[in-house]
Amino acid sequence: MTLDDLRVFVAVCRAGSLSAVARDLACTQSAVSQHVKRLERETGVSLLERQPRGVVPTQAGRLLEAAASEGLAGLDLALRRLRELVDGESGSVRVATGATTVRHFMSEAVVSFRQRHPDVSLEFRTESSSRGCFDALADSRLDLAWITLGGPVRGIEQRPVLDLPWVLAVRSDDPLAARPHVDPGELRDLRLIRLPPNSTSAAHLDTACAEAGVRFTFDTSVADWDTALLLAELGLGRAVVPALPGHSIPGDEGPLRLVPIRALRPLSVGWAVRRWDSLTPLARAFADTVVDSCRRNAPTPTA
Repeated sequence: MTLDDLRVFVAVCRAGSLSAVARDLACTQSAVSQHVKRLERETGVSLLERQPRGVVPTQAGRLLEAAASEGLAGLDLALRRLRELVDGESGSVRVATGATTVRHFMSEAVVSFRQRHPDVSLEFRTESSSRGCFDALADSRLDLAWITLGGPVRGIEQRPVLDLPWVLAVRSDDPLAARPHVDPGELRDLRLIRLPPNSTSAAHLDTACAEAGVRFTFDTSVADWDTALLLAELGLGRAVVPALPGHSIPGDEGPLRLVPIRALRPLSVGWAVRRWDSLTPLARAFADTVVDSCRRNAPTPTA
């Protein structure tokens, strides 16, 4: 049994496919299968069960996957820290983010962190969803992931940083632009721009609407919050989006207006890690810098 065997096995469990892992590793499916077979010979039990579409771990496989994931994460962290002992302050911080995360939540923090740690490498990996961020944390040596908070995820710790209120984004000449606020029920008959399908933020909005007893109608779908804001600014629709750091609400800059929506539970965003107590000092310093910056620039209501 080798570390490579365990790494490949964990990857297969998460991907649910031998061929997918083979593509990622640029090897043959047979080579991936040999790693799994070696583990099965060592443990004396079947670890994977074949299904019409891929494979799933058996009960024994799930036990080994959980232990291997934890052990590999700890080993990777130890190796990182050993390298930092050798390199001093010239280590690295690796972060998984959404499409617009760095711009809205981290730009000020990145500058501040770089000034204090000029020799540290900052590496960002863009993911399209919180689920993708969780997978990136589990599958690689990433330190942190910035996510829209949702339900518990096995092997991941989530820490809230900001609650973002929901706003209606409209063009300045829209009949609703001058309103100090709107209630969810007033939007029931409007056709809105939909947040990224299958995203955590879209699911959260659906849940918040259900709690308020309303259901919105959508006729346009976008890939990220910035696109929704741009379409609203161009007068091509109205969008329900979270107010982002640096925004005042109601907002009245330029052709775009942000009108608060009452009675919708805010959207929580923050950090996800494998284990907080295992973060490197540099990763913890970066996470704390982002938290401080976000809270200073949290969306604020105007008088």
